[in-house]
Amino acid sequence: MAADTSTTDGNGWRPQTKLVRGGTRRSEHGETSEALYMTSGYRYDSPEAAEARFLGEEQGFIYSRYANPTVAMFEERMALLEGAEAARATASGMAAVNAALISQLSAGDHVVASRALFGSCLYIVNDLLPRFGVSSTLVDGTDLDQWRAAVRPETKCFFLETPSNPTLEIIDLAAVAEIAKGAGACLVVDNVFATPILQHPLELGADVVVYSATKHIDGQGRCLGGVILASQEFCDGPLKDYLRHTGPCMSPFNAWTLLKGLETLDLRVRRHCDNALSVAEALCGNAAVETVIYPGLPAHPQHNLALSQMGCGGPLVAFDIKDGKAAAFQALNRLNMIDISNNLGDAKSLITHPATTTHQRLTPEERAHLGIGEGLVRLSVGLEDVRDIVDDLRSALAT
Repeated sequence: MAADTSTTDGNGWRPQTKLVRGGTRRSEHGETSEALYMTSGYRYDSPEAAEARFLGEEQGFIYSRYANPTVAMFEERMALLEGAEAARATASGMAAVNAALISQLSAGDHVVASRALFGSCLYIVNDLLPRFGVSSTLVDGTDLDQWRAAVRPETKCFFLETPSNPTLEIIDLAAVAEIAKGAGACLVVDNVFATPILQHPLELGADVVVYSATKHIDGQGRCLGGVILASQEFCDGPLKDYLRHTGPCMSPFNAWTLLKGLETLDLRVRRHCDNALSVAEALCGNAAVETVIYPGLPAHPQHNLALSQMGCGGPLVAFDIKDGKAAAFQALNRLNMIDISNNLGDAKSLITHPATTTHQRLTPEERAHLGIGEGLVRLSVGLEDVRDIVDDLRSALAT
């Protein structure tokens, strides 16, 4: 019986079906669960066949650093879900961010980026790229005039995340995309906090979307992964050679795990968001809490924009605990169920203190400008019964 190597054409399917069946490749065994191809290399019937494959004249896999059947299934499923022409998987979310940026940049180019970024993303923009002659300008992402003013003739790329980490700032994607297009710049969007369920940057004008698949796409804290989604031209152009020759490839086992995560992504993200809204509302008015930051609350400065771009407030909540670091640490140490962890997007509720973890490299002045105070904590709301999450927080915050 010959192997069925064809992929599923799911362009006409609805998102939930794409999450379960998109991109599936079946072997001659007709397995229902995606096959796990744990192999580094592939054999050829002849040296002529090997030559043809390396020349691109014959379709097929060459080496798992380049491509792998299980990884390809994950890429195809993500592309179907995102509405992208192509996707390329990487070993981690930061590998995806780095590749999406550096693969298209050269010495003399300029990047405009939102100041409200994850700490490692800030490192790439502020520290790594300038070492190779790429300059950068940081702007307040919600201020469209700052995006316009930062553009130079050599501006090649815009980069942002929305909602931002950890203060959940919402940036108008369509408006920034229009500015980027006018400048001839490529807009790269880190969509990890919104997930591909809530927000679709490509539909709003973005050119490239990146994810840390480690987060909600896996959703259970099991493995690392990243993915870049863009046009076929981008993926087969600057990105292809960069990935091939620098090697930030995804493990086939991780790709298989992420495929299993995608099957329940829609269900999980919607439950995360319902729980997050309930948690945010419960924290409002708590005597130990100075401010609750959640895009789903009317008090959030970009509440209406969040609802129009994402449809809800998202799966994360941030809040400032009165009396700073000491009070924040005391509350975290009193938690009984919620875990202290810098990860997010897990089935388990996770909480972290950004000033001393994800953004500890920044100066106090830089953190203050971003709104990351000594009392700020970021809560990734899990899938537990929301009453238990709220009870744990109230007990920890009790004075």
